[in-house]
Amino acid sequence: MSAPSTVRRSQGREPMGRMPRGRRLAAVGAALAAVLVLSGCVPSFLEQKPPVSTPTGEEVSPELEPFYTQVLEWEPCGDGMGCTTAKAPLDWNDPSAGEIDLAVVRHVASGDKIGSLLVNPGGPGGSGYDFVLDSLDYAVGEPLQERFDVVGFDPRGVGRSSAVACYDAAEMDDYLYGIVPAERGSDEWIEAVGSSAADFGAACADNTGELLPNVDTESAARDMDLLRAILGDEQLNYLGFSYGTFLGASYAELYPDKVGRLVLDGAIDPSASDFEVSKAQSVGFERALDAYLEDCLATEGCPFDGTVDESRDEIGRLLASVDQSPLRGSDGRMVGADTLLTAIIYPLYSADSWPYLSDMLEATMFGDADPALAFADGYNGRNPDGTYLDNSTEAFRAINCLDYTYQSDVAVMREKAEAIAEAAPTIGPYMGYGDLSCVNWPYQSDRERAEIHAEGAAPIMVVGTTGDPATPYEWAVALADQLESGVLVSYEGEGHTAYNKSNSCVNGAVEGYLIEGTVPASDPEC
Repeated sequence: MSAPSTVRRSQGREPMGRMPRGRRLAAVGAALAAVLVLSGCVPSFLEQKPPVSTPTGEEVSPELEPFYTQVLEWEPCGDGMGCTTAKAPLDWNDPSAGEIDLAVVRHVASGDKIGSLLVNPGGPGGSGYDFVLDSLDYAVGEPLQERFDVVGFDPRGVGRSSAVACYDAAEMDDYLYGIVPAERGSDEWIEAVGSSAADFGAACADNTGELLPNVDTESAARDMDLLRAILGDEQLNYLGFSYGTFLGASYAELYPDKVGRLVLDGAIDPSASDFEVSKAQSVGFERALDAYLEDCLATEGCPFDGTVDESRDEIGRLLASVDQSPLRGSDGRMVGADTLLTAIIYPLYSADSWPYLSDMLEATMFGDADPALAFADGYNGRNPDGTYLDNSTEAFRAINCLDYTYQSDVAVMREKAEAIAEAAPTIGPYMGYGDLSCVNWPYQSDRERAEIHAEGAAPIMVVGTTGDPATPYEWAVALADQLESGVLVSYEGEGHTAYNKSNSCVNGAVEGYLIEGTVPASDPEC
């Protein structure tokens, strides 16, 4: 639950909020051509202590002992950080079946060290390695940098770790931006979208091999326990955003006695089905669109006039128009409704990007497809030269297809799509049919979504933003209620996730817990 579940070649949205490019929201500037990446200036604390990490030496089963006793050797990287590679079992159910690589980066505590703090930016598919290496100040505040070794890692299947691989850049372009020449929801459209998804899955199986069925979130949570132990920490301290909250909650369910101080910001409801997630996200982004329009209509230069309802209807007509008659960009790629929706959703993650959304919508209304393509490219991680930044699209699909169950009944798909469209009349018509993404995936999941209680765990802080479009506030309430030791911190505001932005109340609650180990006696309602 990073950025929203992204449209994959005119097909329904998949569950989970994905945080684009590791919480760094890109916006297109005055020319609507250059992507602005939010990144922090990393302090230069040279890695001198220690060159190796000492494992905890805890007792584990004989087949896991080689993994839990490995010694990490750190090499200088970035601006005064250390990088290394850890080994994890390919299959946690059969540790002798092989091993995979986990890429890890660490910024050593600048002051009195409490321990390690693992961070995950969201996804699934977001790079925690890049999150820390490139954007340390955006990932965590200075108080946490002082007291913790801040550790970023790429989960299995992602980025620099043993990774999912599927398509080359040209194939990815066709997959993400291609147009299905059939009426949305028709038998012909469903057949084409399903076939495209099956082809993508087959390519992932061919190019990824035996890793592909082992990139589920539960396996990634077990990897985190391994990292905890070989970093030398008796308990896990963790800060997870968006999908990272599901990863953290899954860890707490597996290892409640190893839970140290966990903060889950922009929470996922682990009991929600793929349909419930798609519906909730549709409503969330529709609400965010209304908030944007209310602000826009009060601002000089807004491309809309009239009421919020009238303006939202105009955007709905624009989406329907490009769905029937896509616009051609200067590079030949087409902007249909799915690409335009991605371009609309992307800047809705942060109110700071709303002015750029106005520029993009105005340009699209005048027939200029390039700004919408620039926004969609920013979300999809596509560079101006046509290459892709990372494998987040492939990892996103592979992990989600293992974390949920999907069904192939077209009649049921249509019922779900109608319900989503009814709940969110502007956004919803393009958020249905998510089952098509994974129903023909090479490895089928039998995992049923269920509540997570983590009985016996230390307090777990859950942060929810009332206007969060990708991970609606209701999910934070649900997760905090499910967790036996859940503590809710609410932030009344707009945007995806709340920590380390501009709210001192949220920052104080999060940092106070991670550093001092104290949680608020009641929801501070920041």
